[in-house]
Amino acid sequence: MSTPSATTATVANQSAVTRIFQQAARLDRFGMGLLRLALVVVLLWIGGLKFADYEADSIVPLVANSPVMSFIYRSPAPEYRHYMNKEGEVIPAHHQWNEANRTYPVSYGLGVVIILIGLLIASYPFAPQLSAIGSFLLIGMALTTLSFLVTTPEVWVPAIGSSTHGFPYLAGGGRLIIKDSIMLGAAVVTLADSARSWLRRQQ
Repeated sequence: MSTPSATTATVANQSAVTRIFQQAARLDRFGMGLLRLALVVVLLWIGGLKFADYEADSIVPLVANSPVMSFIYRSPAPEYRHYMNKEGEVIPAHHQWNEANRTYPVSYGLGVVIILIGLLIASYPFAPQLSAIGSFLLIGMALTTLSFLVTTPEVWVPAIGSSTHGFPYLAGGGRLIIKDSIMLGAAVVTLADSARSWLRRQQ
């Protein structure tokens, strides 16, 4: 049989846990703001990096193998494999090939689109309807990026000796791409929140 002191301690512990959960339950608005801010920072940063040559080079396998995007490059896959650079590496012949392939202007255009999406999402405080559009566009972008898991051979560990290759063994590029599933979920949440905010303002 529990003693009165033990019962009191149990009730006190339960009350403390309840208070902690009550405080946690009030973090939803803060969390939503933090989520939206994180999306904006990532989009502006990644969008800005698309103007750097090394970043433009790195997306060539993704675009070149995509059935809906490959047409924007001049050279078909897998020709790019002979002209890939390591990050920070400069090989003039590879750079010339990428220039002829339209690698850099395509990356610049993509950077502008990504930055625009980030700015639209950032407009939430004064234009939630524009922020909702930005989140909707981000959903499309995340789905497109995730499709590269199906179309790009380089996202999987290659069969060059190890028994752990192919699906489900993600290579470096694949590990980056799978994280866009988080971006997709975040975009859906911010879309709903922005739409809800705009509807409230119409009442």
